[in-house]
Amino acid sequence: MRTPVPWLTRDMSTQPGTEVLRYTAFSADPAGGNPAGVVLDASGLDDKAMLAVAADLGYSESAFLTEPDGHGGHTVRYFSPKAEVPFCGHATVAAAIALAERDGPGDLVFSTPAGTVPVTVAREGDELRATLTSVEPYTTDAAPEDVAEALAALDWPAAGLDSALPPRIAYAGARHLVLAAVSRERLADLSYDFARLEALMHRLGLTTVQLVWRESGTVFHVRDPFPVGGVVEDPATGAAAAAFGAYARESGLVPDDAVLTLHQGADMGRPGTLTVELRPGDARIRVSGTGTRIG
Repeated sequence: MRTPVPWLTRDMSTQPGTEVLRYTAFSADPAGGNPAGVVLDASGLDDKAMLAVAADLGYSESAFLTEPDGHGGHTVRYFSPKAEVPFCGHATVAAAIALAERDGPGDLVFSTPAGTVPVTVAREGDELRATLTSVEPYTTDAAPEDVAEALAALDWPAAGLDSALPPRIAYAGARHLVLAAVSRERLADLSYDFARLEALMHRLGLTTVQLVWRESGTVFHVRDPFPVGGVVEDPATGAAAAAFGAYARESGLVPDDAVLTLHQGADMGRPGTLTVELRPGDARIRVSGTGTRIG
């Protein structure tokens, strides 16, 4: 399996005067969580330039902000090294924390291609924590033949799936195929056919495949292959965490008022923690985590 895009560690821009920040989300340690590029003023960048910045950085996604309204509102677009994506949770958290460091904690509203995403940033001791509220989520059945193709690309046997957590496609701003591993060892063994999984994901309109192992009723370990973005694996995936919250609720795995803890990135050497909150009477999912600037 190849790694198409190396992770670089330098700030860069294809446009003079454009400041590209680097933050990690879902960890207070710069060496943990999921790195994202953040451009707080992308007004001078066209689509080609934003894609070039994202590709140069090599992170799974970068966030580009424009049209601030002076009251916490921003238009936000997200680019992977290969394409624009409709929504990215970790880049949302990263951008919100970057704004909070500049302007102070408070409430924000991000207008994204997937819809309106409110974000609140609060200070907890020496750390900043951002909480995003997803767009309206949904889940749908995954066709057996598509699940079989995903397993073949992952080189997982059908017996490697946990029958108590059925495969489904979940959405909370982006589409993800949820597959539950029968053991932590099964989840840890990730070496997949990049091109084969990428082709399936393009056909199904997926952003990642979310691989899950349930440790307890409210604690899960997750991994997210992301070949359609040009990255082998995403270290911490906020959009998939929100989608998984909807999946867990609609599958009857958790009650309507649950708080879930998702651990991600440990197998990559970048551990992070995502908190997923479900509220009675509100279909939207809240995902929160810390973050910090890199470098």
